[in-house]
Amino acid sequence: MNDTEARALLRRMLDAAIAASQPALCIPGQLPEPSSGRTIVIGAGKASAEMARAVERNWSGPLEGLVVTRYGYAVPCERIEIVEAAHPVPDAAGHAAARRMLDLVRGLSENDTVLCLVSGGGSSLLPLPLDGITLEDKQRVNAALLKSGATIGEMNCVRRHLSAIKGGRLGAACHPARVVTLLISDVPGDDPCDIASGPTVADPTTCDDALAIVRRYGIDLPERVLEVLNDPDRGRGESVKPGDPRLARAEVRMIATPQMALEAAARVAEDAGITPYILGDSLEGEARDVGKVLAGIALQVARRGQPFRVPCVLLSGGETTVTVRGNGRGGRNVEFLLACALALGGAPDIYGLAADTDGVDGQEEIAGAVIGPDTLARAWAVGLRPHDSLDDNDGHGFFGALGDSVVTGPTLTNVNDFRALLVLPRRAT
Repeated sequence: MNDTEARALLRRMLDAAIAASQPALCIPGQLPEPSSGRTIVIGAGKASAEMARAVERNWSGPLEGLVVTRYGYAVPCERIEIVEAAHPVPDAAGHAAARRMLDLVRGLSENDTVLCLVSGGGSSLLPLPLDGITLEDKQRVNAALLKSGATIGEMNCVRRHLSAIKGGRLGAACHPARVVTLLISDVPGDDPCDIASGPTVADPTTCDDALAIVRRYGIDLPERVLEVLNDPDRGRGESVKPGDPRLARAEVRMIATPQMALEAAARVAEDAGITPYILGDSLEGEARDVGKVLAGIALQVARRGQPFRVPCVLLSGGETTVTVRGNGRGGRNVEFLLACALALGGAPDIYGLAADTDGVDGQEEIAGAVIGPDTLARAWAVGLRPHDSLDDNDGHGFFGALGDSVVTGPTLTNVNDFRALLVLPRRAT
């Protein structure tokens, strides 16, 4: 397999992972039976608009509702209103839509059904702060969390205790209607509480847990936010807890996960005669550290035939983090790849691709990038200094200059990060 063929195979695996997670494929078999009352569709996330369209195409009865998606991710729907808002830092459009959504589900009866469509990105797209907290406060908190190096679970714990809609509050507002939540997971471990900060799911964490996270990462919070988290009565900041009767008629159906996406990619590899190994669907940690570790495994495979024999591909998912110290364009997948390329040191016949399955790595409209044995040599040839790019958190700038960025456009789904390291037999020279 030559260089072009190796890169093409990696891209086919990514495309298969994305295709396996499309709402049009996952939604139809998960819809509930129609009720005698109204059916209201609500939701948020990068995949929520495409999820709404899939619902419309497979639902014959009356339908109404509102979902919020990222700018550029809207699709035409006839009965469900689609609103676009900002991600990852929330804006006024998301704030207004969240308030309207909460109003939409109030006053329902036990004969009504609420169908909630949730995917990754929903936390930023439904920014409805608790009383006493402003949207500007939430924006500051969100920006600080994104730079802190906190895991997605830790970030969402803080978000749940500052929101009037997350942490089960949206589900509680639907009571006594039946609530069916369809989830596309973008979080390690597929915990419903962490997907879009669990707007319809009970939350076992507390304000004390959120405060511990804030202290752990040295996050500077606005005074109004600290007052909510430190409220001795915990009246404002506490989320809806397990066992709350308002969620007695709420159920969750997981329709797409990172593991499903990795298995689809594995089938593509097998068809090409490459043995796939899924190392995990929920790998976390600093992106550059994960890059070094996976590079070390790939080198052991190439040099020693351990723990796997070549040819093989090492697949993994999950969500790494980046502690921002530089002024570059960021991106956790490209940071992973840059660290991986440096650790591989130009080792022959090892290729890699890492991308966010929603098509956006960090805040760039770029999904990720691809590396090969010649990545470092080509970078040095054009005057790039890979170590400096890594120190500056500038993976996007690095791979853009090499023409190795992976651009998918809006994928209309989101099952977290996709990583593949392809280790081939040594070619004769």
